[in-house]
Amino acid sequence: MNVSPEQAALIRLSDYRAPAWRVETVDLDFDLGIDATELSARLLLRRDRTQTQPLRLDGENLELLSIMLDGQALPATAYRYADRVLEIDDVRDGSVLETRVRLRPAVNTALEGLYLSGSREAGFLLTQCEAEGFRHITFFPDRPDVQSRYTVTLRADRERFPVLLAGGNPDGAGELDGDRHWARFVDPHPKPSYLFALVAGRLEKIVRDYVTADGRAVTLNIWAEADAIGRCDYAMDALERSMRWDEQTYGRNYDLDVFHVVATHDFNMGAMENKGLNIFNAKCLLADPDSTTDDEYRHVEAVVAHEYFHNWSGNRVTCRDWFQLSLKEGLTVFREQSFSADMNSAPLKRIEDVSLLRRAQFPEDAGPLAHPVRPAQYSEINNFYTATVYEKGSELVRMLAGRLGTDGFRRGMDLYFERNDGRAAALEDFLSSLGDANGIDLTPYLAWYAQAGTPRLKAHGQYDAARHEYTLTLAQHIQAGADHEPALPLPIPVKLALFARNGDMLPLHMDGQTSEQVNERVIVLTGAEQSFVFTGIPSAPVPSLLRGFSAPVILECDYTPDELALLLGHDADGFNRWEASQQLAARAYENLRDGAATDALQAWCESLAQLFNNSTIDDALLADLLTPPGEVELAEREKAVDPQHIHALRQSLLRRLAARLGAEALRRRYQALAADTNAALDAVSQARRRLKRRVLELLGLIDGPGTRLLAASQYDDAPGMTDRLAALAVLLRGNAPEAAPALLYFRERYADNALALDKWFAVQAQVPGDGALDRVLALENDPAFTLKNPNRVQALLGAFVRINPSGFHRLDGAGYRFLAERLVTLDALNPQLAARLATAFNGWQRLEPQRRAAARAAIAELAGHEGLSRNLTEIVDSVFIH
Repeated sequence: MNVSPEQAALIRLSDYRAPAWRVETVDLDFDLGIDATELSARLLLRRDRTQTQPLRLDGENLELLSIMLDGQALPATAYRYADRVLEIDDVRDGSVLETRVRLRPAVNTALEGLYLSGSREAGFLLTQCEAEGFRHITFFPDRPDVQSRYTVTLRADRERFPVLLAGGNPDGAGELDGDRHWARFVDPHPKPSYLFALVAGRLEKIVRDYVTADGRAVTLNIWAEADAIGRCDYAMDALERSMRWDEQTYGRNYDLDVFHVVATHDFNMGAMENKGLNIFNAKCLLADPDSTTDDEYRHVEAVVAHEYFHNWSGNRVTCRDWFQLSLKEGLTVFREQSFSADMNSAPLKRIEDVSLLRRAQFPEDAGPLAHPVRPAQYSEINNFYTATVYEKGSELVRMLAGRLGTDGFRRGMDLYFERNDGRAAALEDFLSSLGDANGIDLTPYLAWYAQAGTPRLKAHGQYDAARHEYTLTLAQHIQAGADHEPALPLPIPVKLALFARNGDMLPLHMDGQTSEQVNERVIVLTGAEQSFVFTGIPSAPVPSLLRGFSAPVILECDYTPDELALLLGHDADGFNRWEASQQLAARAYENLRDGAATDALQAWCESLAQLFNNSTIDDALLADLLTPPGEVELAEREKAVDPQHIHALRQSLLRRLAARLGAEALRRRYQALAADTNAALDAVSQARRRLKRRVLELLGLIDGPGTRLLAASQYDDAPGMTDRLAALAVLLRGNAPEAAPALLYFRERYADNALALDKWFAVQAQVPGDGALDRVLALENDPAFTLKNPNRVQALLGAFVRINPSGFHRLDGAGYRFLAERLVTLDALNPQLAARLATAFNGWQRLEPQRRAAARAAIAELAGHEGLSRNLTEIVDSVFIH
């Protein structure tokens, strides 16, 4: 192996120092070409007079053509370019540095810096600079606390690059000799280098005029290639909704004259919030009923909102250093989730977000890749764009918002933006603004950002019939981290209600408090253990805890199955009703696994049978209630994980539920839902499709032949992708003879639609069982498969190793060897993508012995491979050594 985290230069939070050199203005002049692009850069430098370090600029894979300081060409003895750093002597405050470099976009398969998206003949040039991509474009102090004003001039062949875009406001354009042209852009707002962007190529656009709440006229442009521009209208609508929501909810207005959004099929991220020029992975922007599912429509809306919201929470106020990454990402995910909840169903959005947290972040927190939301050190920053930073970071903001209330949080955010506009801020700035605006000390919440691991919250209730008092005792525990230091107690807000045994909510009177009567309140556990006394409780209640998932913890409560069934049937909090169903289903799973009592299994099936016939419950919520925890979540309940056994037990659990509901009842419900089949995007239509899929899947477990006919008919008649893809998945998982012609038809129908083809690859990679690997190997030979496109890799390889545990974790270890081999090949092309895929090895130590040995051998062989990138090396060493 080339390096290890111990050998590599570790970046430590404790070593942070303000930059010795800043750049006041940046003038960039690009002469664009696919094989070679030349860039002249002019930097006006400012020195921190308290520091004496020489000028050191980051630069990687740059061919230096010339270098001048204050108008004079520098001799080779006046500078040094080695180890990705350009060091220059005798630079003074106010000096002007001019460099000219040559870039090679066509061979840049890492998709970092300036690169070519698509083919040489029809593709276009674009950039990706977060986190440290700008150093692949020119020499610069490439860190987020160096904020500069940019002027960018682009020159190119007009026929090959008719569209020229960069961040900021347009500041002129014109013709050049030789059928060439130019365009200039000026950004009046200081920004860090990671927010720089340019795009050049043959693109079409849709345009909309928008007037902000403070009266600024803005032109909104969404750009895509000609075959995709017709699928951008939904994104434009979502953008306008996002802008209006941010004005109304946070008082934030857009601040440039133009806002560009560009779609590309070649992108490592989901999207990027470059100032004034957002660049999107096409899968997060393009949408139409024929090729986009309901879930994807909501995802497009959410990502469009997320990137737009970054204009303030990330751009106008950026992060001081990459350790503060969650200050922009966690905060913006929270803002995005709040927007999506307002646009759609708040309970269903909360269920979706917590499901993702448990599926992606909880296992991360429990394995060798665990790290705090604000890590203490890193080797490769690209490896910290994780569920912990994003999803857990969002949950921490949600905790604070819940602690302060709607009005208090808005006051805090107003103060945060006012204090830090144009600055590079740290988490302390965020917490102090929220606290100062409300007269509250929030510094104890910094501990949430500093500790890895998911707290376990143990709850125990005791009822005193003689005193009519209910005492709730809460205790927290966090496993010591890799440094073996004991974890500190965290402030844990717990929103709760108490239910009588007839399902009524009880008024909450806290011991010693005389506040107004409420039936829901937030209590805060501030120590290792604490008791809370509620008075005037007429009989032993059932507590509904962590309502709305008020803190990112694992709740351990001594509920009986009947108590969970009561909450499932009566809790008015949609999330907690679902949570009761999840806990009851997990207990039912354990009933089957242990072969002992079946009390939870019976309670779960009976409760859902009653709700199945309840016409007042929302269809989408019912679909989620009928879905037990996934195999990843259930694996957390096992000491030695056997993914194939977990899959078999979960399928048995679902068959028990389907049998209790009955084939006839399921068929009737399916037919009623199918009778109103349409492609409308309103909430009711989406909910019907969601429940229809769940009912069809359950029916397939107890009536295979009948379900095959229904699924085949649904596939043929589907008005949109949601129904079509659901039917195809049922046919594949049921091993139906109709599956093969359906797959062939899908492949032919969407041969020219890259995003739809990704679904074709993914739906096959997710079919469980030992045969999955052979299927994936065969699909690698499809002409449409390539390791050079991140979306295609994630659709096939990512779906197999992340979403198909029973297929990937074969007993013979073939899945592990396959992944290790592909990672070596992929790493040479795209280190970021390889590193993200390698995290599928997280948690291998918890596998049962035979699989654990096979996984260890595959990882060891991968770790011994020479020449791995720093990105992949850090991940492999982390999962292998720790």
